[in-house]
Amino acid sequence: MNRFYLPLGIFALLALVLAVGIRHSPDKGIIVSPLIGKAAPRFALPDLADPSHVIDSTALSGRWYLLNVWGTWCVECRAEHEMLLKVHTSGRVPLIGLDWKDEDDRAQAWLRQLGNPYELVAVDRGGRAAIDWGVYGAPETFLVNPQGVVVYKHVGALDESTWTREILPRLPAAPGKG
Repeated sequence: MNRFYLPLGIFALLALVLAVGIRHSPDKGIIVSPLIGKAAPRFALPDLADPSHVIDSTALSGRWYLLNVWGTWCVECRAEHEMLLKVHTSGRVPLIGLDWKDEDDRAQAWLRQLGNPYELVAVDRGGRAAIDWGVYGAPETFLVNPQGVVVYKHVGALDESTWTREILPRLPAAPGKG
């Protein structure tokens, strides 16, 4: 019986060291996107507000923007919506929506009911654009600089902490703020 205590003790010690390392890891919960530092994927998709109009991502170059991937079927998208309205109200950076694998009438009703924080909403019915962006779940938000380079990606619902600690410091100072 005593011969089992030493291996069991070593195993318990290794498990403890691993648990402490994971708990204190600064990268815990961070999913690094291969797009960071690279050109944002291009797309040309129908506009939710006017399906006869095409939103071409090349028209977004020359300015900062947040691309927010969402869908009415997404529970966390509803949870983050209030924060998106705050981002819109701040006027610091335009929000571009990418309505992912959704029904147009449901998405339009959602925005009428909850408020529309987006400057534009591109409709990605088939999901190809989301695949190009490396999206595997909604919501996901990408910050793109005026050169068209992805500088930050957030997986999950955007919240006040992410806005103030991760996105705002990456943006140029607001007019009149320095």
